[in-house]
Amino acid sequence: MKTLLHICCAPCANQCVEVLRGDGLEVTGYWYNPNIHPFTEYRARRNCLREYAEAVELPLLERDDYGLRPFVRAVAEDIGGRCVKCYEMRLFEAARQAKDGGFDSFTSSLFISPYQNHELLREVAQRAASEYGVAFLYRDFRPYFRAGQEKAREMGMYIQKYCGCVFSEQERYLKPKKIIP
Repeated sequence: MKTLLHICCAPCANQCVEVLRGDGLEVTGYWYNPNIHPFTEYRARRNCLREYAEAVELPLLERDDYGLRPFVRAVAEDIGGRCVKCYEMRLFEAARQAKDGGFDSFTSSLFISPYQNHELLREVAQRAASEYGVAFLYRDFRPYFRAGQEKAREMGMYIQKYCGCVFSEQERYLKPKKIIP
C-alpha cells in the first residue's frame, strides 16, 4: 500500500517513517508547511528533511512555496484558534496530493507530537480524506516521540524549539514550559 506522509520536520518524521515501513507500507514524504516562520526556520526544517530523506532513501515530494502571507490571512481573524486553519491548510493539501498522486492513503508526522491537538488534527484529516476521496491512515505516533527526538540528536538533525508559526514562537516565550511525562 502506497502512503503519503505529510512531514512537518525530519525529527518528527523519522519514527513515523520507521513505523509505517515496519507495517509494510511504501512511504513517500510530502513537504508542505506554509505556517513556518521566519523564512530561515522554514529553510532549516526543509533542508534537514531533504538530508534525512536522502539518507534513508525516502522519496520526497515538495510543495516548496513559503506561504507566510496566505497562512497569516487564513488565521488573522482568530489567532487563538489558528491551529485548525493550520491543520486544514496542510492536511487538505496532503489529501489532494495523495489523491492526485495515486496514493492509497495519507497521514502526517504531526501525529507524533504531544504538543499538537491530536483529536482536532484527526478530525481535520478525516474531513480532508472525505473531501478528496482518499483514505486517511490514522496512527497515534505519540509513543515514539522521545525515540524520534533521540534519533534526531544522534543523526545531528536540526531540532526546532516551537511548532512553526510566528504565534507559537511568541507563545514559547510567554508560557511556562510544558513537561512531557
